[in-house]
Amino acid sequence: MSKNPIQVLVVDDSAVVREAMTKLLDEDPEIEVMGTAADPFIAAKKMEEEVPDVITLDIEMPRMDGLTFLKKIMTQHPLPVIICSTLTEQGSDLSLKALETGALDIITKPRLGTKQFLEESRVRIVDAVKAAAGADLTRKRSGSRPVVEPKRSSDEVAPPSRPGKKVMQTTEKVVLVGASTGGTEALSELLASLPMDAPGLVVVQHMPEHFTAAFAERLNTTFPLEVKEAEEGDSVLQGRVLIAPGNRHLMLQRSGARYRVKIKDGPFVSRHRPSVDVLFRTGARYAESNAVGVLLTGMGDDGAQGLKEMHDAGAFCIAQNEKSCVVYGMPAEAVRLGAVDVQLPLQNIGEQVVSQVRKAAS
Repeated sequence: MSKNPIQVLVVDDSAVVREAMTKLLDEDPEIEVMGTAADPFIAAKKMEEEVPDVITLDIEMPRMDGLTFLKKIMTQHPLPVIICSTLTEQGSDLSLKALETGALDIITKPRLGTKQFLEESRVRIVDAVKAAAGADLTRKRSGSRPVVEPKRSSDEVAPPSRPGKKVMQTTEKVVLVGASTGGTEALSELLASLPMDAPGLVVVQHMPEHFTAAFAERLNTTFPLEVKEAEEGDSVLQGRVLIAPGNRHLMLQRSGARYRVKIKDGPFVSRHRPSVDVLFRTGARYAESNAVGVLLTGMGDDGAQGLKEMHDAGAFCIAQNEKSCVVYGMPAEAVRLGAVDVQLPLQNIGEQVVSQVRKAAS
């Protein structure tokens, strides 16, 4: 654990949000809010006195919008920035543009709600800040930090399969992908390297509710593959990419010789919803050796245990290597568990996926 707490600057024009963010972040002993600012001009003056480790940044503000300020930060003095956004269509679009500009993650603005909602918000916001503080903006070093809150097992959402139970044989192939911090850009690079006849992909990218639909649509208009936010019963098809909806678990199922997906509510698993562990566990159960598992950049260990289950069931498992990761946390944990057949630079993963699928089919 770091001796010095992570210094955070909260930039938001809402006094209520600034107060809520400060309260949530200061509850964690590893984080300290060094200051707040109602707009980018005030933030810039504070940064002249002290440079924060992480900035949480609102997008829609008076005098100067967050996207313009982000561009100035990334041009003049690159720092880890997390976008603090509202659950609106405009907020989703601008937040995704911010990710493309250099922001590391998106969190939704905290608001009053049930005790469970506030606790889940706290977990999400604190984890995002810790991941950003440990991230290397040049993708060259590990940034994983320990977490202290108790984990929930994937048993609560997808119970383990019964020993000795085998699924019906099929020649259909499926690729299951998990990612967190830095994953939006990593996933874009992965999709860019895949042919139009790529096997069906099912993806869990840690992202808030309502943002995943906009993210999927942006990918769909960028790449020749069909990309969509997954819906209940969607078929996993060649040339199609299904993205887990934010705040819902995504599970693989079998329908005869074909694969479909199931959307499910439930508790956080491995500190996330959707959880990569939940998807990977169902991949181990229903796809076995017909699956390829891919674990990309991200903090923590979500997906590591699930990838181990896939590996033990006969799937070929790939982890993004440390040098190309923004945060080498999830892949590192999978390697530690012996869940990985090969570690690769991001730019080589797509080629390996296609090669493995073709080899299995021959």
